Amino acid sequence: MFTNSDEAAINKKLPKELLLRIFSFLDVVTLCRCAQVSRSWNVLALDGSNWQRIDLFDFQRDIEGRVVENISKRCGGFLRKLSLRGCLGVGDSALRPASSLFVFLPVGLSLRTAGTSSCVCALFWDASVSSCLFSLKSEGCPLLEQLNISWCDQVTKDGIQALVRCCPGLKGLFLKGCTQLEDEALKHIGAHCPELVTLNLQTCSQITDEGLITICRGCHRLQSLCVSGCANITDAILHALGQNCPRLRILEVARCSQLTDVGFTTLARNCHELEKMDLEECVQITDGTLIQLSIYCPRLQVLSLSHCELITDDGIRHLGSGPCAHDRLEVIELDNCPLITDASLEHLKSCHSLDRIELYDCQQITRAGIKRLRTHLPNIKVHAYFAPVTPPPSVGGSRQRFCRCCVLL
Repeated sequence: MFTNSDEAAINKKLPKELLLRIFSFLDVVTLCRCAQVSRSWNVLALDGSNWQRIDLFDFQRDIEGRVVENISKRCGGFLRKLSLRGCLGVGDSALRPASSLFVFLPVGLSLRTAGTSSCVCALFWDASVSSCLFSLKSEGCPLLEQLNISWCDQVTKDGIQALVRCCPGLKGLFLKGCTQLEDEALKHIGAHCPELVTLNLQTCSQITDEGLITICRGCHRLQSLCVSGCANITDAILHALGQNCPRLRILEVARCSQLTDVGFTTLARNCHELEKMDLEECVQITDGTLIQLSIYCPRLQVLSLSHCELITDDGIRHLGSGPCAHDRLEVIELDNCPLITDASLEHLKSCHSLDRIELYDCQQITRAGIKRLRTHLPNIKVHAYFAPVTPPPSVGGSRQRFCRCCVLL
């Protein structure tokens, strides 16, 4: 089987269509290994139908341009998902036109994508504007559904505008760490991506309510939104999500310190399919938010309240008696919630699906309270520590160092 001969038994017994079907289940690394077995396997492994979803970051971070060129030759019109995150080794001068189906850019990275035979997606460096731009030639890329350009911090509104106008079928767009993006870029997304389901804007610190409201109004199918680290947003975003995106399931707004109970009340009363919420360091929220979530969000599975210092046992009591508690709630994070006591653990005993609870630096939680919780939920993972009240005296004249986590559960 593993010979240079194409007369191996497996090639004789199985038709090409069946072999190709088997190859379709292999990952990128395995496909590349199979391509070295024989000539016939090389053709099968590099068939475009096996390369519909490509994440070069998972394959090799220091990937060279010639690898991208070879992939582009094989993709044909099959590509649906492309991730170039972290592929810093792919330089402008490393690429050449892969075939006559590509438009050669004097300064650029040319990739064959989904669509018609003349469809080209080009990522290139334009020195005149110091921006990483996307240029889509001919008929665009109507079949491209997911694009991950996270940490491409030179991307600006010009590139986003060119991209979304020619890729109207985008369902997933990951822009994490694209720090130059402003509201104008979001307006282009809201105007041209009605199919958008997932949007990640983590640490895009320049965006404000204005741009995100446009997203909410134009992308009614939105199910997952991450704006963690976008400190300029306010309750206006939560109101816009509640009014326009009823299918929302995942919301990550960590470190968005201007959000309050008022906004989360509107959100909870309109987005009943919420499953995961990251509210870490939303420092203004109180038990009022938990009361609304317990009433209106029966599907809630994961909730992070770390550093929400106004949360008390009463809020956890409402959450523990809500419709999500019995069969849905799986993870709750309460790190650095100083008002939480063992009473909160008592309120969570009825959460039979609870798999993990975070209690780091909750000074009023005791070992006894955790032990009682484990009596009811023996499989639960409890992450906590108990730092010594005062450091023990040094022994033998030498100074001892104690980590805050020196006493582990």
